[in-house]
Amino acid sequence: MLRWLIGGGREPQGLAEKSPLQTIGEEQTQNPYTELLVLKAHHDIVRFLVQLDDYRFASAGDDGIVVVWNAQTGEKLLELNGHTQKITAIITFPSLESCEEKNQLILTASADRRVIVWDSDTGRQVQRISCFQSTVKCLTVLQRLDVWLSGGNDLCVWNRKLDLLCKTGHLSDTGKKTNQGISALVEIPKNCVVAAVGKELIIFRLVAPTEGSLEWDILEIKHLLDHQDNILSLINVNDLSFVTGSHIGELIIWDALDWTMQAYERNFWDPSPQLDTQQEIKLCQKSNDISIHHFTCDEENVFAAVGRGLYVYNLHMKRVIACQKTAHDSSVLHIAKLPNRQLISCSEDGSVRIWELREKQQLAAEPVPTGFFNMWGFGRVNKQASQPVKKQQENATSCSLELIGDLIGHSSSVEMFLYFEDHGLVTCSADHLIILWKNGERESGLRSLRLFQKLEENGDLYLAV
Repeated sequence: MLRWLIGGGREPQGLAEKSPLQTIGEEQTQNPYTELLVLKAHHDIVRFLVQLDDYRFASAGDDGIVVVWNAQTGEKLLELNGHTQKITAIITFPSLESCEEKNQLILTASADRRVIVWDSDTGRQVQRISCFQSTVKCLTVLQRLDVWLSGGNDLCVWNRKLDLLCKTGHLSDTGKKTNQGISALVEIPKNCVVAAVGKELIIFRLVAPTEGSLEWDILEIKHLLDHQDNILSLINVNDLSFVTGSHIGELIIWDALDWTMQAYERNFWDPSPQLDTQQEIKLCQKSNDISIHHFTCDEENVFAAVGRGLYVYNLHMKRVIACQKTAHDSSVLHIAKLPNRQLISCSEDGSVRIWELREKQQLAAEPVPTGFFNMWGFGRVNKQASQPVKKQQENATSCSLELIGDLIGHSSSVEMFLYFEDHGLVTCSADHLIILWKNGERESGLRSLRLFQKLEENGDLYLAV
């Protein structure tokens, strides 16, 4: 129903074919988000959302504007203007615990080859850095060292005062003429970071000043060349491992201490053994998009957005335990794990969907008898005949992803979202809008509470009694 109210129902891709997309009726009893607020401030695609604290978030996108919002009321608090082109990365830089002033900084990078540091409380530009030779595509903060890193065609290390501490030389994917630069960065132990550059991972180590040397330095430690195509997603799983996903659906889990491969998964599709790698890539691009666009994880599982589907990879079993091969009509761009074994995903098709991870009831394994006598229960079981059944049971998914909510409000691609435990869900889209999805039952209770408080203040409550 909301799709008509907000403007723009989603048109499934490939209407000639019947889509196996799972649907849900109007009565979404397990979906708490029954109210919404539409927030308007941007004039182009809104690509980024970042949480500032328990009640504020910032949005940014292709119009070069950063907007700070109140997540509870939807009120626009600040508008930060300074970039002349689209914003390519945004992060927060929290204040030090020892610092009396708890003002949080916002760092934004743009295609105008600038990084601007903002005060999130006042909107003031703290400083602007314009010395970059290329667009900065990613930013990350190393809180323990109190430094931040910018990644583009090189990797730079900065302190809180915005002094350049050290930088690498020009980076490019080995064996490629095109300069893709760093597309993703994460911190790993031993003062190291891992950077995705094309289909390579590069491990860098930061060397902090010591008594013998007052200079910072950054050392290139190792290249990991196991991916066969460009790396699209990179996140930490925990303190001991991180995970990467590629354009052709390769999921690799790495040891964060010795940088060795812990697990490799590419069974999101069925390649023909006769094809070489390049033929496989071309075939998959034509038949189905199996790129891994995003990851999220918990203590047990890695959740992967693979093409239009969702896959749950168990870290202990080292296999996929649940999947929805067609979770959306188009590519899934962002996913997040929620409490109570729930998962949220958003897609290029303009939808946001809520899933619940449920365990399947396991049936006892029974071998398949063969031969005439075995029709009547006599004779020995054929071992070879029972092997395919056993293999099928081992490979079968032990859990399922069940659709419990479908939020249709945007008329174009939903780029990402934020989850606030107390204030609901925030989504941003290529339709230039931000939607704040509210828990209807909770909001109704809060309205009633405010009404009673108002009546009590005015004395009307006692008069009514």
